[in-house]
Amino acid sequence: MEFDLENPLPVFQDLHADSALSLFLIESDHMPSDTYSRTLQATDFDFSVRRETISLILHLSRNFDPLLSFLAVNYLDRFLSTQSITEGKPWVLRLLAVSCVSLALKMRRTEFSVTDIQQDGGFIFDTQTICRMEFLILGALKWRMRSITPFSFIHFFISLFKFKDPPLRQALKARATEIIFKAQHDIRLLEFKPSMIAASALLAGSHELFPLQFLCFRKAISNCSYVNKEELFECCNVMQDIAMDGYESVLDIVSSSSTPVNVLDWHCSSSTSSSDSEKTNTTEAITSTVDRDIKRRKISGFRNDKTFQFSQIQQC
Repeated sequence: MEFDLENPLPVFQDLHADSALSLFLIESDHMPSDTYSRTLQATDFDFSVRRETISLILHLSRNFDPLLSFLAVNYLDRFLSTQSITEGKPWVLRLLAVSCVSLALKMRRTEFSVTDIQQDGGFIFDTQTICRMEFLILGALKWRMRSITPFSFIHFFISLFKFKDPPLRQALKARATEIIFKAQHDIRLLEFKPSMIAASALLAGSHELFPLQFLCFRKAISNCSYVNKEELFECCNVMQDIAMDGYESVLDIVSSSSTPVNVLDWHCSSSTSSSDSEKTNTTEAITSTVDRDIKRRKISGFRNDKTFQFSQIQQC
């Protein structure tokens, strides 16, 4: 069965709305670590790593549906919140982007080959190398691939508005979807739960489309027993800024003409004077191996199994 971001737990599809409680209870397990957002805001290198890798993900997934890129970025954020990327090895960002897109494609049950998603003129990684990185990502995510995202809560919250006209409900859902896609790239929202992001996107959309009913919609959501009012209003303030910053469609975001950074030519700004003792982890095992292959202008995979031990995967 193809993974549906709106219905991550198919067993609850036809049950009463109260079954949404299950999603609210486990959504925190599908979020980055608590300190991730603050780290991105405080560290230029970590912020740059995320930005450049997202750019690559959008480029690699440009021929697929936007939900696929959203899922891939979700995997990326959850991975980066538990694993560090070594400075001075920019090709790792491309390998990470390719692997996140590959995992998302597998969840969406789309027929593809790893060669297909790398036909963009960039560096080509072989299947074995990508597989190694995928296992590293899966370990960090604790194999929770059926991600609970804001899309998982859209139907629940929009049902609180009691729309009588289906086209109006669909219009609000479409606008909220656009806002959610756009909001995924804003690091300020990484600290909020998916349910808060969904509720805030719907409120931002309703403020634009149905201003006379906005107060009623806000009351309906804030009175929901699953919603923390303080967090909701804080999230709404950020979401309102994002929604008002132009009116960019989902297709415009995904098919942006901006050329993604060529990570093979990109140089990380690193200070040799501040180089502390590097952590020995699985990511460095991957980088040391591929570095040797890059020097030979060829990726030949991980020939020496001793350079990669699955037992070394640091799970979140």
